[in-house]
Amino acid sequence: MDIKPITVQELNQYIKQKLDGDDFLNSVYVKGEISNFKLHYTGHMYFTLKDENSLIKCIMFKSYTPHLNFMPKDGRKVIVLGKVGVFERDGVYQIYCQAMKEDGIGSLYEEYQKLKEKLEKEGLFDAKYKKPIPIFPKTIGVLTSSTGAVIRDIINVGQRRNPNVHIRLLPVPVQGEGAAEKIAFAIEKMNKEKLADVIIIGRGGGSLEDLWPFNEEIVARAIYNSNLPIVSAVGHETDFTIADFVADLRAPTPSAAAELTVPNIEDIKYTIYTYQNRYKVSLKRKLEIMKIRYEKCMTRRAFKDPLQKINEKAILIDMNVKSLKNSIITKINNSKSEYVELLSKLDALSPIKTLARGYNIAEKDGKVISKVKNLKPEDQINLKFIDGRAKAKVIELQLYIKGGK
Repeated sequence: MDIKPITVQELNQYIKQKLDGDDFLNSVYVKGEISNFKLHYTGHMYFTLKDENSLIKCIMFKSYTPHLNFMPKDGRKVIVLGKVGVFERDGVYQIYCQAMKEDGIGSLYEEYQKLKEKLEKEGLFDAKYKKPIPIFPKTIGVLTSSTGAVIRDIINVGQRRNPNVHIRLLPVPVQGEGAAEKIAFAIEKMNKEKLADVIIIGRGGGSLEDLWPFNEEIVARAIYNSNLPIVSAVGHETDFTIADFVADLRAPTPSAAAELTVPNIEDIKYTIYTYQNRYKVSLKRKLEIMKIRYEKCMTRRAFKDPLQKINEKAILIDMNVKSLKNSIITKINNSKSEYVELLSKLDALSPIKTLARGYNIAEKDGKVISKVKNLKPEDQINLKFIDGRAKAKVIELQLYIKGGK
């Protein structure tokens, strides 16, 4: 007897009808811890409700979210009221939540908050300890799983932006027991052997448990003690781990980390091209200015007739020499006139002139006799005339008395 197979859709529809017909599943009251929470742009909320042993997907449509008195987020313990149904297209059963209330904070989230506060007080998050990301790194070190999408995304983006940058993968587990220790060891190895210029640590999105290795203290301290700058690219844009706070730079996604660490070769070429054009324009403008200055200088008289200035100075020298010569001649003539005048005055006082008028000079013993009282009778005297001398003897003396003979 042939059995007619059914389609996948028919099977999902059957399961859906079974679940819809179960009164217990149409009104369940479940408590658990939220993880992998996403607020869709439509206003719907998607998350996973879990406990220590199991988990179930949940959705709360926008029509129910206005009644919430808190904002759900990862790590929150909640109690939800809703119905269990099947999404036919994917064959996934989930809780369609109609109400939700808080039921304390999850243990993992509480541990996360305590470590975050502790490291923040120690200063591990301070901006002053952040190292700059190199502008032109030669080697990008990547710490992630060798089989995940993270390394493929980083390689694709890196090769597209700059194929000259070498990407060195050091495979590490990114979740599960022992992952944190291996990540910390890989960071120390990268530093000790200087395997890269900058390190990217990352993984894809996931629940708080999936991302937990990046919330452990050993990883945080390894990042803080690294001499190489580290870019954290853990989870999706809305996921924040302690590694993000300690790292020198946080990227929202692994692809964004590659964008931030690998310079775009086309941008560099364009910048160089822009600088070349700018220098060419500046050089051309400089040459034009120098040409204008040269032409302006060549139109000046000093360049058109360089001897003119010298000739003008020579004429000035000649004029000064002539003026000096005239001044000297005038000075000499004036001096001559003064000399003749003084000579005339001196000549007028000369005793020779007195002799020429009929006077003579009497001398005795070589001394001029100016008074009769200096003589006595029989003295021999010399008489000096204009044309010669004569000797005489005093015969008689006659003195003149004031007012008469």
